[in-house]
Amino acid sequence: MTARYVIVGAGVAGIAAAERLRALAPAASIMVITDDPAGFYSRPGLAYFLSDLIPEDQLFPRSPAELRALGLTWITERAVGLDPHAHHLTLADGRTLTYDKLLLATGATAAPPDFPGGDLDGVVTLDSLEDARQIVRRARRGTPAVVVGGGITALELAEGLHARGCHVHYLLRGDRYWANVLDAEESQLVEGHLRALGIHIHHHTRILQALGERGRVASVETATGERIACQLLAVAIGTRPRLELARSGGLATERGILADEYLETSAADVLAAGDVAQVYDEATGRATLDTLWATARAHGAAAAMTMTGTPTAYRRSVAQNVTLLAGIPTTIIGAMGGSGDDTDLVAIARGDSERWRTALPDWVVVEQHTVNRVRLMLNERALVGAIVMGDQRLAYPLQRLIAARADITPIHAALLADGAPVVQLVADYFSAWERTYAKQP
Repeated sequence: MTARYVIVGAGVAGIAAAERLRALAPAASIMVITDDPAGFYSRPGLAYFLSDLIPEDQLFPRSPAELRALGLTWITERAVGLDPHAHHLTLADGRTLTYDKLLLATGATAAPPDFPGGDLDGVVTLDSLEDARQIVRRARRGTPAVVVGGGITALELAEGLHARGCHVHYLLRGDRYWANVLDAEESQLVEGHLRALGIHIHHHTRILQALGERGRVASVETATGERIACQLLAVAIGTRPRLELARSGGLATERGILADEYLETSAADVLAAGDVAQVYDEATGRATLDTLWATARAHGAAAAMTMTGTPTAYRRSVAQNVTLLAGIPTTIIGAMGGSGDDTDLVAIARGDSERWRTALPDWVVVEQHTVNRVRLMLNERALVGAIVMGDQRLAYPLQRLIAARADITPIHAALLADGAPVVQLVADYFSAWERTYAKQP
């Protein structure tokens, strides 16, 4: 009989799984269920669309013809119920689908505003392509706007609204931007660039309530009684995995859907991948969340292998994100050692990884110039994490060295010396290491 594979979610995890399934099982039935009418698009690309750096048509990594060639049955509807014992999936329109193997790649949604007035017209999030379209329609030159939240999405909203001509106030509950990933100097670099654009940054500022006129947001009132006028209020306080469907089927969940190293959940023949999956890592003994595009893609490909009868453990690569922070090219790699809560976030932000905060380094080494900065996290023998801001020439060598757990004891003492030429030391060491590594069988 023809195998019946059902995927809920048309993000990168779901489509990566569909592509791998089709390659492994050319005759199989593959059904993709999504409640997003836009289909498969680049969630990281929304920031560039919002800032008017790319047109909307460049957000789609696969053309309609390429998707048709996969021979998928595509259903635009919300999945509302799961019966894993009967292998049934129920849709909002009443249909019931039967599956042999089911992949839940339902993703995550923006955490709702945590203050009164969050349901007023003009309060927005950047969760989907339709959200981005709505913000573009509303953003007009001179429109007063307020952004609240932390992490990458809040920054995307502040920059995007500014690029669209809005007069932007960025409210931070803490004393600096993204405090559990960046250090104080890195936060200062980001905030300095925002101020240079004309974005007003308010520290230690918490919204008490959003105030409206005739149902539309008109201002925010802060905890100190200050009122800031706004016609747009953009909220980015974190994401929450979409767990409703998994819970309807009785699957084990914590912050996300609990999955083992094979992406299998607590229910037979049901797997999870992407932002919704809280995946066990044998190396650390912990199950963690990621909201990274590359991780979601790897989840989907690994899940497809298991779904087709070749159980394949998902092997975690080094958590990495390459992004722009206030116009500064930035690469974040591995364990950054950040600890404590970021008061601007109530949950993990998009473009973040819990694994960045799973280990504390023994030493931190920094080299900084005017707009370029490299921070290395070291233990006794290896690099465990790094952040590269500005000049990105060292990003690839650092990614390779961290992923390989390369022994850096030959330069360890030199890196720790006062005024060490960190960038040159690492670049020279990588060149020698790569030549030796390439010769190994």
